[in-house]
Amino acid sequence: MRNSKFTVFLSVISALAAIAAAIVAATLYFEKKRKDEEELEHYLDCSIQ
Repeated sequence: MRNSKFTVFLSVISALAAIAAAIVAATLYFEKKRKDEEELEHYLDCSIQ
């Protein structure tokens, strides 16, 4: 009984860690994409003038 509770606990912790890692990866990806778009827009604005 104790071993199964520990396994469930470990599974829940692993799932939470995986979800947190996915959220961090998505956040970093979209932040970089936004920054790249801002830099491109700035470059285009400067090259037009």
